[in-house]
Amino acid sequence: MLLDLRVSFFLALRGILRGSRGSLYLTVLIIAMVFTNMIFMPSIILGFIKVAEDQIITYQTGNILISPHEDELYIEDVFSLLEKINRIPGVLRASAHYGTGVTLRYKANSLGSTVVAIKPDDERLVTDVYRKMVDGDYLADGELDEIIIGIQTSGHKDNSLDMGPTLGYLKAGDPVTVEYTNGVTKVYHVKGIIETGSYYADQGAYITWDELESVFGRKVDYATDVIIKTDLDAYEPLVKTQIYRYGIREKVQTWQDILEEAMGRAVQNFAMLNSITIVVSLIIAIVVLFIVIMIKTLNSRRQIGVLKALGVEKSIIIHNYVFQVLILTTFGVIVGITLVESMVAILTVYPFQFPDGSVTPVVATSDLINNTIMLYIASCIAGYIPAWRVASEDILTAMRS
Repeated sequence: MLLDLRVSFFLALRGILRGSRGSLYLTVLIIAMVFTNMIFMPSIILGFIKVAEDQIITYQTGNILISPHEDELYIEDVFSLLEKINRIPGVLRASAHYGTGVTLRYKANSLGSTVVAIKPDDERLVTDVYRKMVDGDYLADGELDEIIIGIQTSGHKDNSLDMGPTLGYLKAGDPVTVEYTNGVTKVYHVKGIIETGSYYADQGAYITWDELESVFGRKVDYATDVIIKTDLDAYEPLVKTQIYRYGIREKVQTWQDILEEAMGRAVQNFAMLNSITIVVSLIIAIVVLFIVIMIKTLNSRRQIGVLKALGVEKSIIIHNYVFQVLILTTFGVIVGITLVESMVAILTVYPFQFPDGSVTPVVATSDLINNTIMLYIASCIAGYIPAWRVASEDILTAMRS
């Protein structure tokens, strides 16, 4: 058996080397393009999901989000709740948020937006918003009459970068008027402008909790949500379970829950599109290789008849052509991997730009392995069928052709 395979492999190499170079190069290029297509689409989808994950965790909800119970508007007694949460193993820090709708005015421009009240020292330990100041400074605990605003609300100097209505290039140090829904109107000093790359974070504004209490004229011990940062080695679903065990009755979601809720349908559609792309690519590979081997076998029918007359077994002839497609596929995969790596390198420097950040391809090892295996299986099918057909002819029929 091993000797037969060695003979088949020798015949396959000879067949490839003696064949048309143009046909060889074209076949390898087509297989490479097919493989690239199979890998590139899921890498873009994975890159998009990775950006969404990073944006959610880093700038929006942390690792875990606590929101009011379905029949309630606020999380009551929030600072007692924070003390409980901060004692839970695996929790690094929790930060309370109070978000309220406002109207922002600057010069002749006005814009509906959301102002979020935070405890800046807590927020620093939960999100990375403070790292993304592009103008001015971040808030400090206890500050009054100060506000920081997202770049998609303040506006860029180059307004072609704006993704929607803005205040017309508001800068640190400028005054901005904020009209609250309770009738209070205040003029704030813009302490800083943030640009995170997350459209959600960049279209809002932040004030301190003390400032919120001055607007409401009373102590505020309730929040619209609480976001939690877990330790690096913490398992979020386990921390979520422990939060419930502490008697917390509010709605608790991990970032995975939020991502599934927000993008579940989109991910399913992406997966379906990816499956269709892979199936079409495999069909193209099968058709191309089938045609290549069919032409080779038809042009070699007399030689095949001679080999059979000399006593060469049918399996050796079939394996010869199967080895040919496997060799062609191997070269195609090598070229395809080179193309994918080149495209990833280029798109790392010049990524796709989306509202929620820059997307670069992420090639998963599992996708690379699975798609390579599927391509080899398809290649074997494409090579076996025409080879078996010709090898099954009787000797006289083959030698007359």
